[in-house]
Amino acid sequence: MSARWGKEVNVSREAKVVRTTKETDITVVLDLDGSGSTQVETGIGFFDHMLDAFGRHGLFDLGVHAKGDLHVDGHHTVEDAGIVLGQAFAQAIGDKRGIRRFGDCALPMDETLVLAAVDFSGRGALYWKMDIPYQMVGQFDSTLAKEFFIAFAANAGITLHIQQLAGENVHHIIEATFKAVARALRTACETDPRAADALPSTKGAL
Repeated sequence: MSARWGKEVNVSREAKVVRTTKETDITVVLDLDGSGSTQVETGIGFFDHMLDAFGRHGLFDLGVHAKGDLHVDGHHTVEDAGIVLGQAFAQAIGDKRGIRRFGDCALPMDETLVLAAVDFSGRGALYWKMDIPYQMVGQFDSTLAKEFFIAFAANAGITLHIQQLAGENVHHIIEATFKAVARALRTACETDPRAADALPSTKGAL
């Protein structure tokens, strides 16, 4: 991947963000114009699987290295990873000139269907219409999916709608959510050849 561990990243459309607290130590490197290469280590196997799917389906080169207080539970690690990944997107997208800005995806996964729609609006908010029963998927608490996307949307500065249209299997519902968001982001982040370097807003600011 273009952005490597331990390197300062000053290239447009790439970012490196480090966040260290008493609860977590997280590094994220991101290249929006990648090929879906991922290196993910969070200590939570199912969460690693979700972030790997996120990078691959978004075609983002993504590195996430997280150490958290997993002896407590996974909450701090998952939420803080959402914070740092969101900050990386905000940094990598830059001034938003020339991007498509909007993206959406209705993603089927067996019996599950999840809709995700995103706007790089500068107004970070999550609108969540999901019915995910409480369940431990490996070491991942299913309620943490929402916490991750709240943190991600707020720190990326995006308006993010996620709606479950069908689904029964908790694993499928969460995985379809990560994949749908990634594919919606992939479209929204893409540069539009017809837009040149125009800002995609009638207000002249995002």
